[in-house]
Amino acid sequence: MVKRLLKIDYPFGATTLDPNELEGLITLYISSQGELHALEQENIIEAKLWAQNKKRSNEEILCDTFVKKLHLHMFQNVWKWAGVFRLSEKSIGVSWTQIPMELKKLLDDVLFWIEHQSYSWDEIGARFHHRLVLIHPFPNGNGRHARLMTDILLEANGLGPFSWGWNLHKNSLDEDEESMARTEYIAALREADQKKMGRLLRFVRS
Repeated sequence: MVKRLLKIDYPFGATTLDPNELEGLITLYISSQGELHALEQENIIEAKLWAQNKKRSNEEILCDTFVKKLHLHMFQNVWKWAGVFRLSEKSIGVSWTQIPMELKKLLDDVLFWIEHQSYSWDEIGARFHHRLVLIHPFPNGNGRHARLMTDILLEANGLGPFSWGWNLHKNSLDEDEESMARTEYIAALREADQKKMGRLLRFVRS
């Protein structure tokens, strides 16, 4: 059976997949973007339950093994490359050859921030999230993965998860509202690129 590549209309700011990455779609019966989104959401719900099933230390969360394992659990029913660092260049992200080094630097930095109380917990979470998205370790799903990573870290330390601006990471029925939230999210991340964290800090608790 010849697999027909799924045509995806990417939302504003989303990472595009190259043809080889699209070939990694596991399920042959997916024929629409709506079906793909629904299947990914089901998988992400399973990943959240997996993550909540065990109490982990900061050191266990902030290591490359857990970073990859969480992405695997989020997308393993959908993509063959789930949990595998990307091997292609994207419009956002460090060079794929630099991913392991940049990720280790980030994880070490966050452990340092926590140990030395360098920032408030909200700012630690926002900075962690921004840097993880900026590295863009995986072919796709980086925003969703970075949001869940951040929430797991916050909850492991007795904090509530971020709200992430309205219904950004939920199945909102209001497409206009979701689009507005995504636009604000991207704008906040771009300001954080310029080391201006205020907009992202407001957004994550809005």
